[in-house]
Amino acid sequence: MILFKSIYRGISMFRWRKMYWIPLMGVILLTCSFMIEPIRSTWMSRSEPMFGKVIVIDAGHGGIDGGAVSPSGIIEKDITLKIASYLQQLLGQAGAQVVMTRETDTDLANPDTRRISRRKAEDLSNRVRLVRESKAELFISIHLNSMAAGPWRGAQTFYNPIKEENKRLASLIQSEIIRTIANTDRLPKAKNDVFLMKYSPVPMALVEVGFLSNSEEARLLATEAYQKQVASAIYYGMLAYYDGKKVPDVK
Repeated sequence: MILFKSIYRGISMFRWRKMYWIPLMGVILLTCSFMIEPIRSTWMSRSEPMFGKVIVIDAGHGGIDGGAVSPSGIIEKDITLKIASYLQQLLGQAGAQVVMTRETDTDLANPDTRRISRRKAEDLSNRVRLVRESKAELFISIHLNSMAAGPWRGAQTFYNPIKEENKRLASLIQSEIIRTIANTDRLPKAKNDVFLMKYSPVPMALVEVGFLSNSEEARLLATEAYQKQVASAIYYGMLAYYDGKKVPDVK
């Protein structure tokens, strides 16, 4: 009988402790969560060089402006949007505030504008305006190349030589493309006659990620795995830029 009473007391004590212990644990966990979040935010701001940076990602073309088309019918505007979206995800995970010039198959022209040449002019002007109004500090535009003839292939970055930071950004992205994708040995190229590059108010690089005129490369560019690989190369080039890396030596 004494044994049963002891067991009963033990069970009762266990139930009492359990009844108060569970709510207590809940309070402790809730308190910890409030403490951890500020620590996490502080850690990210110190360890992630892109944390809080406003970056504009431009998926080239869109809407009635399809851009280049491969022999099999792959359209530039579709590929640029997918790569831009993957890049957006990577930058977001690094804490950047990403502004997309477009997230659907559309342009930035006035909906009432009918003339194609006028729509194109409005579209480009509005992309530059978006960069300015978003108070971005970096601008990346993604495009695909095309040539009428020849076995051209591989990615290449372009920059406006008016700003040294443009060259550094384009060079670091090109270096990562060469290192991770290994589809080219091209160097970044200076250009000052491209509207977006000419009027961008912030450091900018235009990335031609490959040639749609090359059937083999066009097939690669249409695959999700390759699109993610390209986005990753651009991302790591941007990361190197924010890390303060210098332009790599040309060998």
